Amino acid sequence: MRNPLSNTIVTIPPSGIRKFFDIVSEMEGAISLGVGEPDFDTPWHVRDAGIRSLEMGKTFYTSNAGLKELKQEICSYLKRRMQVEYDYNTEVMVTIGGSEAIDAALRAMLDPGDEVLIPQPSYVSYVPCTILAGGVPVVIELEEKDQFRLTREKLLEKITDKTKVLVLPFPNNPTGAIMEREDLEAIAKVVEEKDLFVISDEIYAELTYKKKHMTIASLPGMRERTVLINGFSKAYAMTGWRIGYACAPALILKQMLKIHQYAIMCAPTTSQYAAVEAVKNGDADIEEMKRSYDERRRYLLKEFRSLGMDCFEPYGAFYMFPSIKRFHMTSEEFATRLLREEKIAIVPGTAFGDCGEGYLRVSYAYSLEDLKRAIRRIRRFVNRLDEENGAGEKSGQPDQEEKRAGKQR
Repeated sequence: MRNPLSNTIVTIPPSGIRKFFDIVSEMEGAISLGVGEPDFDTPWHVRDAGIRSLEMGKTFYTSNAGLKELKQEICSYLKRRMQVEYDYNTEVMVTIGGSEAIDAALRAMLDPGDEVLIPQPSYVSYVPCTILAGGVPVVIELEEKDQFRLTREKLLEKITDKTKVLVLPFPNNPTGAIMEREDLEAIAKVVEEKDLFVISDEIYAELTYKKKHMTIASLPGMRERTVLINGFSKAYAMTGWRIGYACAPALILKQMLKIHQYAIMCAPTTSQYAAVEAVKNGDADIEEMKRSYDERRRYLLKEFRSLGMDCFEPYGAFYMFPSIKRFHMTSEEFATRLLREEKIAIVPGTAFGDCGEGYLRVSYAYSLEDLKRAIRRIRRFVNRLDEENGAGEKSGQPDQEEKRAGKQR
């Protein structure tokens, strides 16, 4: 029998994020800090809108591009919160999460051999989706000295006559890095000079803790060069609803919609009705969740630094990206031992690109109590490593703290 599999797909490795999730799900007493998913329930008024749509029998297909009302509300939201305007009828489509929008954009824009610039560390889907679309991924390695921001110099280093698309993954998963106006203006100038296009993944746009997020699409000359991708998973705690959207010039969106028509048909109808309520009346929900994330962010930053682990301050998303270089272990080794010895699951930085070596992704989309329990175990583990390495002084008294916490629980 001939090989039934595509040579392209078998060369793509599975997601490096899932390995530790699968192990911890079967480990009693384990604490996971690896999931990039809000720990909040979807706000009740949003759930209620979905329930009402079911009770009213609104269970049929919507148009391929999505509910008219939802597209209109998305446009109102982007104008209100991001200062960028789109035509709901020709420049907006509703997708199954932001991930489908990324895939559709790449497939609509690439011909075989076109190069896609992908800053890393970053979300795991960009490289495989580029390959599956026939493109050539070209990695731009971001550095902590630049606060993991994309600089004009790093961008210029990787551009060739085959470069067509730049993926702009900010606020960033896994580093928590952001791009401010001056950063975006420098990138936009290069994009225009080199006649490139941008896929801007802004799924964490609402989760910033320094300045309000700015989209590159709002800069002069960039709207017509940008596919803006966002969704409801992170800002509104709607991960399981699987609802996102893409906004782009009509020329690009028309072809993305064609892919969506054949591969998907339409996003789930119930989720679309719930999303209308979220984007229309959910600003207060965002602020409430963001305040909680910010408290956790500041707590973890202080704790990691007290452990002697270098950690630049992240101003976006809900991740820390502490360095473990002082322990002279790979990210995989550190994460594996931490899981085995202390039952704490975190994601090695290498899951997000080779330049993530020496770092860990730690999610703070967990309760403050869970984070405190996890830090006690991490502190105990770090003390043990320091003893093994002859580093001497311990970082606190984790065993007694853990015992006291156990009694309180």
